Amino acid sequence: MSPEGLEAAAAILKGEVESGKLGAASILVARRGQIVLHRGFGKRGPGRGGAPVAPDAVYLLASITKPVAVSALLLLVDRGLVRLDDPVVKYLPEFRAADRAAVRVRDLLSHISGLPDMLPENIELRRAHAPLSRFVAATMTTPLLYAPRTDFRYQSMGTLLAGEIVERVTKQRLRDFLRQEVFVPLGMRGSALGLPAGGEISDTVWCDEGPNPNRADSERFGPNSPYWRDMGHPWGGMHSTTTDLALLLQTFLAKGMSRGKRWMSPASVTAMTTDQNTHLRHPWGLGWALGRSTAWMYFGDKNSARTFGHSGATGTVAWANPELDLITVILTNRPVSADQGALLSRASNAVLAAVE
Repeated sequence: MSPEGLEAAAAILKGEVESGKLGAASILVARRGQIVLHRGFGKRGPGRGGAPVAPDAVYLLASITKPVAVSALLLLVDRGLVRLDDPVVKYLPEFRAADRAAVRVRDLLSHISGLPDMLPENIELRRAHAPLSRFVAATMTTPLLYAPRTDFRYQSMGTLLAGEIVERVTKQRLRDFLRQEVFVPLGMRGSALGLPAGGEISDTVWCDEGPNPNRADSERFGPNSPYWRDMGHPWGGMHSTTTDLALLLQTFLAKGMSRGKRWMSPASVTAMTTDQNTHLRHPWGLGWALGRSTAWMYFGDKNSARTFGHSGATGTVAWANPELDLITVILTNRPVSADQGALLSRASNAVLAAVE
């Protein structure tokens, strides 16, 4: 890696912070298992207040949560407790309407089940501080947008049901299963679905909500509210750090090996990191997005089609390029809607340009 090129990548984030356009950012780049860049910029709190941002500050990841939740389900597949080709109704009997009979477990994981991204009553449920169980109940009966496997629509509710399957099969909360079977084995010490036990929102990086948010809604169910931060929703409620996400990506690059031990089977790793939607020309793995999945994944303009990773609406992206043995994690607190992900893409481009 070019030291000058890596400094250029860091300078993009530093410049945004110094200009006041960005409150906080952390970046980690690793090549061939070695960290080559690890920096933090800005302040944890809103505006210019709060403690300085460490390279391993804790951020709300938003949708990077999805492949982590899906990995829990694949661990159950490895153990013979779930089959990907089983109908969803086998595990969730309430999912029984006639148009749902053909929905398979695997369809929930690559956005082709027909479920919507968000429920029609999403805002009402959040305003009411509804528990996750009410989101699950509504998803059981919400109309499908299309027949399963005939189209592609990004869908958070598919991941919600994947998490529900994990809970029913293991008889554990998803957040507890992830802690025991993902975070602890992989050494992801700063990660939790919802807030860490005993943790406070003030211990994490504050999420910028953009200009003129609805103050009442923001305080009640926005990304910095206690309700949303600790809900533990499998489509976007995970907190983590750059190092923890790099450990997860490195495990996938190592075909499921972590610290000398087998964590996930190579077959499951392959299923999560290779295109499952070839018949639709909407490439996606089981959980992980791929290098050509959508323009908004922000992996950089010239990344390989084999690259896998995910982005999050709170201003986050994490990706791994197997051909270059390269990992990049960029966590910020500015929503991607502020610039359609341009900052994350620019920084990713600079990392790719630093490869020698």
